[in-house]
Amino acid sequence: MDTDSTDEELVVRYCQQKDARAFQELVHRYRERVFQLAVSILGPNFIGEAEEVAQEVFLRVHYSLPTFRREAKFSSWIYRITFNQALNVKARVRYRAPHVSYQTLTEVSAPDGDPLETVQDLGRDQVLSECMVHLPEVYQSALRLHYWMDYSTAEIATFLGVPQNTVKSYLHRARHTLRALLEKKGYEDA
Repeated sequence: MDTDSTDEELVVRYCQQKDARAFQELVHRYRERVFQLAVSILGPNFIGEAEEVAQEVFLRVHYSLPTFRREAKFSSWIYRITFNQALNVKARVRYRAPHVSYQTLTEVSAPDGDPLETVQDLGRDQVLSECMVHLPEVYQSALRLHYWMDYSTAEIATFLGVPQNTVKSYLHRARHTLRALLEKKGYEDA
């Protein structure tokens, strides 16, 4: 692997010399973050679809890299492709039942703690998921990236291609809106 080269150097090497190792290094650098961004948009119940999005993104990058004008950073470009591709997939899978693993089903059916508390937690989580659907896509992604995936606001800014203060604003507005939606559903301590 060529870990010393910048993204821009790898892009130039791939485009000018058709160096497959340069493209391989770009995939290595971005595959996890592309996948995680796709999951943040699609939701944790659509891991299979997020994997498909990641594969499609790298195919698109492979074919489009020679026309990449390098006016933006490579990372911004690939994250924008990922964001748009995940939104397209989300529109198609919106009404399909999410995939639930066997492990998840057994964890739900055999709780370790207080059964009443487990049911209440599951109910709250379900209501939270229902409320999240009413947020703009970019708010949903910011929330999932920050709270579920533990990314910093600076990292989220890079993913979404916006300034860090905009991410902070997204998170603030999303929390405020979620709190209001949860209160309407009877969760006063939200």
